[in-house]
Amino acid sequence: MALTAITLCASALIKIGAQPIASFEDGTAEGEVAKSLYPGVRDALLASHPWSFATTQAALPRLAQSPSAEFSYAFQLPPDFLRAISAGTAGRASGLLYRIQGSKLLTDVESVALTHIFRPDESSFPPFFASALLARLAAEFCLPLTENTARADLLSRLAEAELRSARRADSQQASATALGEFPLISVRG
Repeated sequence: MALTAITLCASALIKIGAQPIASFEDGTAEGEVAKSLYPGVRDALLASHPWSFATTQAALPRLAQSPSAEFSYAFQLPPDFLRAISAGTAGRASGLLYRIQGSKLLTDVESVALTHIFRPDESSFPPFFASALLARLAAEFCLPLTENTARADLLSRLAEAELRSARRADSQQASATALGEFPLISVRG
């Protein structure tokens, strides 16, 4: 079964003993809680780590109007942008001095390549992330629907453990970063 926002929310509701939903607009308390909390919980979890499946690079379009102070150029951030990882120029997307203000990236260079976290479709969530999101949703849905603080605390701890496991699985998706030139090591000879 393909993951969707509804299937994730329905599974989280079942996990806390509530009735699953078929739609955010079904008129139930479960539907209202899921509709209100899901987007923020999903985006916060996506932005919390540089997930390999939600990281991309983009050349940003420069805006005609220059910033009023401090930087020379403004660039429009992508519509699905959640968090910047690094910025640079073409060929090297890091090492650039910049600031994000609202939906703009400000800097002093004429072209920018941005590495950032974006909001992917739920169907592309890998199992380790879907599991962490499901655990976080259950923890967030618990208190408004059950008013049981002890269960909500337990689910929060379980969600943190799932998140650690998901981060570990995701970090194993690339080669280990080798230590570069480091002055303290060079001095030892």
